[in-house]
Amino acid sequence: MDIREWALIFFTILAQMAVGSFLVLGVVHFFATRQAGEAEADRLSQRALLAIGPVIVLSLIVSLFHLGNPINAVRAVTNLGTSWLSREILGSVLFTVLGGAFAIMQWRKLSTFTVRNLVAWAAALVGLVLVFVMSQVYNLPVQPAWNTLATPISFYATTLLLGALAMGAAFAANYAYLQRAEPSPSATQGALLRGALRWIALSALVLLVVELVTAPLQLAYLAGGAPAAAASAALITGQYAVVFGLRLVLVFIGAGVLAAFLYRNAMSAGREKLLINLAYLTFALVLIGEVLGRFLFYAAHVKIGL
Repeated sequence: MDIREWALIFFTILAQMAVGSFLVLGVVHFFATRQAGEAEADRLSQRALLAIGPVIVLSLIVSLFHLGNPINAVRAVTNLGTSWLSREILGSVLFTVLGGAFAIMQWRKLSTFTVRNLVAWAAALVGLVLVFVMSQVYNLPVQPAWNTLATPISFYATTLLLGALAMGAAFAANYAYLQRAEPSPSATQGALLRGALRWIALSALVLLVVELVTAPLQLAYLAGGAPAAAASAALITGQYAVVFGLRLVLVFIGAGVLAAFLYRNAMSAGREKLLINLAYLTFALVLIGEVLGRFLFYAAHVKIGL
């Protein structure tokens, strides 16, 4: 696998994680506002919001290594009518601009709440469309390992799973910051952290089921398909069997076992230190697992013909 494919691995993972993080953050902020008011919700989420920006910007920088020459990005976006790649580039830029605009407006409290909310909704919708466009880039009849329903399903699952767990880690880091900045963070912040982590843990468990069902079904479908599809299945179960197994184990431990512990310990106050460490570890394991899964996505594809 050359550097261009590695660039695609990290571009798609980072961009999808940024989209998922933005969506999850919006949902958490909405319910935190209803529970404790806007000021406390902002204390929980604003630092997490600012962390999303560097992730999406890094994904755009990494994507340039796939293009080889940055000038090619300008040329590629001129084919919006016929090219999913052009739409992917445009969608990435639009999401970055809208998300960045919202972050600045929210941090500085620019304009009204309604206007900020509209910008946030626009960014979220563009992000969801962007993930779909990413999946369509690989909707190629000559690539049977990619040209299945499993591609958009897995892309959206990665988006939501990494987004949720990244925000769980971000909320944990924010609470750790508050612990250092204040003698004792408010009980409200502790309650908001525990509530957010409970729902994030539940979401991770649901998305884990989606991934554990999709992966073997996709493998079985490829194994019984055309020669190129069967060759991809053979690569996954042969040359890359260890990577495939390790990916499933890491995701299962992170989004399954640790997420269950996270949910259980978030039910009671006084366990914030443990929750913080669990949130970090859960995110780290699943991130590694998703990178391995995306590596397989690119490494095991076999093209029909030349």
